[in-house]
Amino acid sequence: MAQHSSAQDSEFAQAFRHQVLAWYDLHARRLPWRETHDPYRIWLSEIMLQQTRVAAVIAHYEEFLRRFPTLQKLASARESSVLAAWSGLGYYRRARMLHAAAKVIVKERDGTFPNSAKELQHLPGIGRYTSAAIASIAFREPVAVVDGNVERVLQRVSGRNLSQSQLWTCAQAMLDSSRPGDFNQAVMELGATVCTPRNPGCLTCPVVNVCAARGELQITGKAAPQQKRTIHYTLHQQDGKVCLVRRAKDATLMPDMWELPQISPASSQNNGSRTRIPDVRLLFTLRHSITVTDYTVRVWRLPASPDLAGKWFRAERLPQVALTGLTRKILRKAKILPLKTPSESKPV
Repeated sequence: MAQHSSAQDSEFAQAFRHQVLAWYDLHARRLPWRETHDPYRIWLSEIMLQQTRVAAVIAHYEEFLRRFPTLQKLASARESSVLAAWSGLGYYRRARMLHAAAKVIVKERDGTFPNSAKELQHLPGIGRYTSAAIASIAFREPVAVVDGNVERVLQRVSGRNLSQSQLWTCAQAMLDSSRPGDFNQAVMELGATVCTPRNPGCLTCPVVNVCAARGELQITGKAAPQQKRTIHYTLHQQDGKVCLVRRAKDATLMPDMWELPQISPASSQNNGSRTRIPDVRLLFTLRHSITVTDYTVRVWRLPASPDLAGKWFRAERLPQVALTGLTRKILRKAKILPLKTPSESKPV
């Protein structure tokens, strides 16, 4: 777009706005957070949607609001309860920051939600994208957003590999200031459902007539290669209880959350003598993905020793425990927890 005159750029932006919003009005997916202008609910959806598929978020979003229907309820909750409600979404730092920000709003702002992108960025866990999304959708502030979907649309439409600063400038120039929240959601929706990373649906795209690339632009940058690992856990059950261990408070991933005891099936050195894990029964194997690692998870039945480290939880209490997503998946596979809903059918 840089090669256009100002008049051409203005006409281009106007055509883009009109076509994207007209398409969105007809084809927008019905999502629960689009039925409200409550900043708390919009904020929650934006945090949940970071690095997580829409389908996986829907059930968690509704359950989270059932447990914490207001900002005040969230702020007064224990962190362990918040993490338990978040379990299965992954990236648990998001839940901790959400909880911390709720406390700040209630204690330091008397429960009044910040109504501008600039103010929102002072809260824990809220950056440039999230603040703009909340401000534009909940408060109609004319600020643009740039996420992965918006980036892909703008680069293809312009026919250029834009830098981050250029993307934000371009997004702001294209913004429909009369409907900023709808426009931001429309461009994100377009990138998520039509202008996809692979095999974009150019024939059904509402802006194909103003798109410079029409799906042919090669986006720079390569995705990190997936690593593969095999990990092993033991499932101890006794009198309707399950034994879990707690991750360290300073653990890099999922600190202070509960999981099954992890073991190594390989022989190991112990006080100079070579020992092996006792003969145990393999219960099942499943797959699990976290960021760039694909795990093969083997779950074993192993007799519980008297000095077993860990804590025993009754099965009916487990839904309220801050479990790691993988632990929740294992317990569902073992039919100790209820099976997940269809929206959770794939790992996140």
